[in-house]
This record gives sequence, C-alpha cells and structure tokens, in this order.
Amino acid sequence: MSVKGKAVNTVSTVLVVDDVPASRYALSAVLRRDGHRVLLAASAAEALIELDVRMRAGDLPDVALVDVGLPDMSGYELCRRMKQLPPIAALPVVHFSAAARPPADRCRGLDAGGESYLTVPAEPEEIQAVVRAAARGGRCRSDAQLRVGRLAMLAGTILDVQSARCLGELADAAATGTARLTGGPAAVFVLGGDGEIHRGLSRRRAPSSLPDAAAHETVARLMRRVMSGRSGVRYTVVPTPLWPGGFFRPVGAAGPWCDGLPEEAGLVLARLRDGRTLVCLATPVQEGLSDETGHLVERLAHATALAAEPLLRYEEERHIALTLQRSFLPAQLPELPGTHVVVRYEPASSQAEIGGDFYAALPTPVGVLTGIGDVVGHSLDAATVMVEIRHALRAYCVEDPDPGVLALRLDRMLQHYHPGVTATMCLSLVDPATGRTRIANAGHIPPLVVRDEGTAAYVDACGPLMGLGLDRPEPSEVVLARTDRLLMVTDGLIETRGTDLAVSMEQLRLAAAGAPRGVAALCDTLLTCFGQAREDDIALLALRRTGLGAG
Repeated sequence: MSVKGKAVNTVSTVLVVDDVPASRYALSAVLRRDGHRVLLAASAAEALIELDVRMRAGDLPDVALVDVGLPDMSGYELCRRMKQLPPIAALPVVHFSAAARPPADRCRGLDAGGESYLTVPAEPEEIQAVVRAAARGGRCRSDAQLRVGRLAMLAGTILDVQSARCLGELADAAATGTARLTGGPAAVFVLGGDGEIHRGLSRRRAPSSLPDAAAHETVARLMRRVMSGRSGVRYTVVPTPLWPGGFFRPVGAAGPWCDGLPEEAGLVLARLRDGRTLVCLATPVQEGLSDETGHLVERLAHATALAAEPLLRYEEERHIALTLQRSFLPAQLPELPGTHVVVRYEPASSQAEIGGDFYAALPTPVGVLTGIGDVVGHSLDAATVMVEIRHALRAYCVEDPDPGVLALRLDRMLQHYHPGVTATMCLSLVDPATGRTRIANAGHIPPLVVRDEGTAAYVDACGPLMGLGLDRPEPSEVVLARTDRLLMVTDGLIETRGTDLAVSMEQLRLAAAGAPRGVAALCDTLLTCFGQAREDDIALLALRRTGLGAG
C-alpha cells in the first residue's frame, strides 16, 4: 500500500521548571538557540497546572527540565507525581541543579523516573545534547507504544473477524477495525463466487442514505477488474468519478468526511491463491497516512479473506442443504381419507446450523401413517440422510405400514448405509374408522393425545434411537376418540439450553391442553407459545379423525 509519510520533526517543546528567574532565562535562551519551543514554570504547582492544560489540549511537551530544589516540593517528588499520571508518565524528565550534589542525590533522580541529570552551569552544547537525547528517547518510546497499540488493535479486529458467524458480520467487523486503524470512515465488501456482495460500514447511517444496488454492482465490477486473474493483496486508488458516493459519508455529520465532498477511494483487495472470495477494504484517500498503517490494513485484508473463505463455503453448503431439505418436505399433504392432518414447519434462523428434521403423512390400505423425526447432527450429511430416511419410509410402507416393522427396517438401513449416524423418529398408524392407533417410538418425544375437554397426556411409547441396532419394543396402542387430536413435534419446538427436557415437555403438555379446538389452532397456538427465535428447525404434525374409513 503506497502512502505518503510525515517527516520526523526534530524540534521539541521543552518545559523548564526553575524558581530562579535568571536561570530560567538562561536555559530558555540556550534551548531556543537550538530550535526548541520553551514553556516556563516557577514552581512544581505551576508545572502541574501547565501539564494539565497541555494534556487536555493534546499538546504535551516533549521534555521536562526540572530543578531538584523547587520551593514547594523537590524535583524528585514532582517527577514521581508526573510518572503516576498515565497521559504524562511517558514524558522524559531531566533533573538539574546549580548546587553540587552527591552521587546519592543524582541516583534519587534516576530512581524517581528521570532520564538524566545535569549540573549547571554547563556548556550550552551539553545542555542541548542532553535535551535532544531525552526527546529522542521519548519519541522512540512513544512510537513503540503507538506501534504496540496499533498491533493490539489489529489483533483484536482479526479476532472479531474470525468470530463472525456470517459474511455480513465479518464485513462489519472488518470495516470497524479498518476505521480504527486509519482514523477515518471505511467500507468493506466481500464478493462471493456466486457474485453476491456483502457490505460492512464503519458508521451508523439512516437506511435512506445507503447506496443503492447499482452502486454495489459498480463496486463489484471494480473489484473483479482490479483482481482479474490475480491472488494475494493489492492496493489501488479509484478516482472520484469512478467511485460511487455514499459509502464514506455519515448522515448529517460535520467534519472532513461530511456530505458533498469528493470521494477518491483507496482500495486494499485480497484473495487467497485458491480462494473464490474477494475482499475489499475501502477508505478515502488520506494525506499523511503512514506506510506502517498501510501495511496493517493489508494484513487485515488478508486475514479477512482467510476468515471469509470458510464462511462462504458454509453458506453455500447450508443453501444446498436447506434446498434439499425443504424440497422434500411437502408444503401440502396428500389426500388422507378419514383424517384431518395439519403440519407446520419453521426453519431456524439464518445463523443457525442445518438440521435434519422431517415429517411425513402417507395414506396406506390400512390407515394413515404419520411420522416425525430428526437426524442427529447439523450438517449437509444430516440433511442428506433425512431425505434417504423419508424416501425409505415411503417405499417400505407400501409393503408393510406397521410402525414397528418400519422402525426396524429403517434402523437396519441406517446401520448398513450410514454406520455411526443415528436418528430419532416417532411413527403412528391410525385407523380412521375405529381410532385404533399403533405407535413406535425411537428416541423421540412421544406423541400427545389432546382432548377437547382440556386435558392432554403423552402416549407411553419409547424405544432406542435408530441406527444403533438395539432390540426394539413392541409398538404401543391407543384408541383415538373422534374429538381427540394426536400431536407430534420435534424437539426444536421446546428444547432450551439449560432447561431440563422433562420440564419443557410438561410446559408443552399444559399449553396443548389449553389450546383452542381444532388441529390448525393447536399447531398455531404452540408455535406462538414456543416457536420464537429458536436455534433449531421446528416441525409439528397434528391429526384428528373425521370418521371415514381408510378406503
């Protein structure tokens, strides 16, 4: 990143603290002849007041030349007090005395935090050389502290970038860090392989002031053109006519970046050697920005590209998995004679991991088969296995729809084709004419039988997870009255971190018992009660007999 640096100014400001007017005048004259600015104080109290004023104005002196024999306190004590004030602690202090002092007194000055000790009168060249050396050492320490602070700022920004859960959060974190490093506004753009651009800004703005889609497309074209066929990190300047306005200008703010000023943009672009993600850190071109700051921004751009690549892969994988998952979960159920069945499916938030929740409602010659389940894990593999289980269930129920037989066959299928993968599932086969219902449960929340008189009870149905090859109990049997509703849910509806599942199940039972009549009203009520801001997918299935035969 090629930027202009400031020339190092060797002229210093020196605070002379001396209670003798003639001595103050003599020292002042010697220092001014060497090109220094001089501030004068006749006592320790005056010196502290002067330092406080300068500190508030952000214009501290570079060196303090302090007499050890001040009237209100010794120069050693004044030095100790200065070193206890964090903004002033780095100020170099040179003690001096016109009286002969033993070596022990000179050591006291060094122990108090002083840089050097002068015995006056001294040759003007010696006084000037000591002050220059003290100022030079102070500048080196100040520069080192500034460098450490900027490196710490960079490290903190990289940590924020690496902690981002999505590309939008990553762009915001990188923009905030870029603004801190450069001292001005910043915009960060992350361009994925599919052409979608994610943007982060360093300042809050009203939505009406945000650049439109055309501006973002212009930035994307510039990014592609600059990095066409290239990898690594590159710096370029985009002239004002080519850079769309609005990315650097805070709404209604005064100052150097206010509305109406031209925006010549400096872009730091980064792409990994084999990466598909292109990252751009954009700032207004600033005079006096140091080369060191430019190198730090380049490091941040490279770190942002490293963090963006896995996030892009994850988003692509998540999109594929969600498309796969939801394409096999029908929004409309097939005709199910003799029953009224309602399903509700609520995907998790965009930041949540991919789940393996599924449901099914299938007509069979002997009744209506319903199922609900969840493949253990959150990944593309879990979603793929979910689809296989659902297809296998549809195929197996043609031959024998008994829930116990189906659970056993699905368990064997998982062991054979997906060893190590487990799933929970609850299956029920309802005869619409008689209400006779057989239920096989494989590690899932058992179904609830909800009655119109305001009661609800879980069916006593349990069994091991599918995929473990363990012995399975016989299915449970219940008889559903015409007014009963059979409710099946996935654990995403009620599972809460830090809360025992038994407590959550009891809360669900009470809420279901108090829900309005009807299968749709039951599902909607439970979603309202439990389904807000969940970290997992939610599936509900509710069934009620209409009294007709299976046909």
